[in-house]
Amino acid sequence: MEPTILVTRHEGWVELTLNRPDRLNSFDGAMHRRLAAALDEIEGDEGCRAVLLTGAGRGFCAGQDLSDPETGGDDPDLSRVIDTHYNPLIRRLRALKKPIVCAVNGVAAGAGANIALACDIVLAARSAKFIQAFTKIGLIPDSGGTFTLPRLVGEARARALILTGEPVTAETAEAWGMIWKVVDDAALLTEARALTARFATQPTQAFALAKAALEGSVTNSLSAQLDLERDLQRIAGRTPDYAEGVAAFIEKRPARFTGRSS
Repeated sequence: MEPTILVTRHEGWVELTLNRPDRLNSFDGAMHRRLAAALDEIEGDEGCRAVLLTGAGRGFCAGQDLSDPETGGDDPDLSRVIDTHYNPLIRRLRALKKPIVCAVNGVAAGAGANIALACDIVLAARSAKFIQAFTKIGLIPDSGGTFTLPRLVGEARARALILTGEPVTAETAEAWGMIWKVVDDAALLTEARALTARFATQPTQAFALAKAALEGSVTNSLSAQLDLERDLQRIAGRTPDYAEGVAAFIEKRPARFTGRSS
């Protein structure tokens, strides 16, 4: 039996593939635990400086597998699976100190859509669709959907997408600022891998600090955000990659970043 998360290691970066194609890569408890273990390894691996997340087969992820025993029963408590799996996953993706590229290859529905949108940069195949499918089965968006969508596309569009459950095409998602870029289906993985490999040669600590600054900006006042930028810039200015970047600029040569914090 194939693993439900495929981990492919490249020089400086790791590709994670959701691998339940017969279930449109929907999550069950075992798949969540395997993805968490893979992220544990990535977090502790200084040689991994970027991550690519994608799905096997004809879709990225259909969200929760509704046949999973963890969400069934006569009196289901869906908060348990959210607390145990989805909320920790979204928090980890947002806080990971390495850039995460997501390649959406087909349908991203329910929690699958919101997991994609929690990544740093989203590329989508031209055939991809994003669907907030929750109300179709009597639920509300989770995995950060009610937080992320209004900030990406505005409240009016977010409300409509959540209440109607209508699919958003890749082209529309790009036009609305929901994702970074649409790519022809045949070129999706090639472009996503090239971007991730490029990130693996860049100043990893600067990316981590930039992600922290962006997270802080969600709730900070301008004054608090200016202070946060100051504090994070102090850290960035003491990294080897800043010294290398300045030296490379002065010497008019490509920088050779290591991604190290000290």
